[in-house]
Amino acid sequence: MSDVARAKPARRLFVLLPLAIFLALAALFFFRLGSGDPSRIPSALIGRPAPDTNLAAVPGLNARDGKPMPGLSTADFKGNVTLVNVWASWCVPCHDEAPLLEALSADKRIRIVGINYKDQPDNARRFLGRYGNPFVAAGADGNGRASMEWGVYGVPETFIVGRDGAIAYKLVGPITEGNLARVIRPEIEKALGKN
Repeated sequence: MSDVARAKPARRLFVLLPLAIFLALAALFFFRLGSGDPSRIPSALIGRPAPDTNLAAVPGLNARDGKPMPGLSTADFKGNVTLVNVWASWCVPCHDEAPLLEALSADKRIRIVGINYKDQPDNARRFLGRYGNPFVAAGADGNGRASMEWGVYGVPETFIVGRDGAIAYKLVGPITEGNLARVIRPEIEKALGKN
C-alpha cells in the first residue's frame, strides 16, 4: 500500500473530527435548552422582601369605581396576599392571560396589582378597556428599572407576595388555564394559609 493510500483515511478522519464534535455539541445544547420549563426559572428573591417599589399610576387610568387608579407602593403589600403582574399592551402573551387575571380578580382574598412595563399610557388604557381591569393599583414602569429590581426577565411575569411582604412565588411567562389551576391557585392558597 502506498503512502498516498494510507494518508487518505487519516485525512478523512481529520476532516470529519471537527464535524463530529460540532454535531455532538449541537445535540447537547438542543437537549439542554429543550429540557427545562422556562416558567420554572428560580428567583433569588423568593423568601425575601418585595423590592421597594413606588411607581406613579398609569396616567389617566381609572379603577372600577371610576376613581383614578392609584400607583404601586410596596407599603401596601404588608398584611395582604398580593399578586403582582408585570404586563404591557405590546406583549402578545399578556393579551392571552388578561381574561384569566380578570377572572382571578373576583377572589377578594387577594389583591392584584400591575406593573405596566415600558408602555404608552394610551395603549395601556386601551388594553385594560378591552380586557377589563383586574388591578386595584397599577404603576407605570416607563424605563423598566422597577421591573429589573423585581428580577423580571421579560413580560409577562407574575409574583405572589405574602402578607409578610416577602415574595412567595414567581411565574415566568403568561398565566394559562393549566398553570392557573396547577400552580397559581395552590401558591395563593399556601400564601393565604401563612400568618
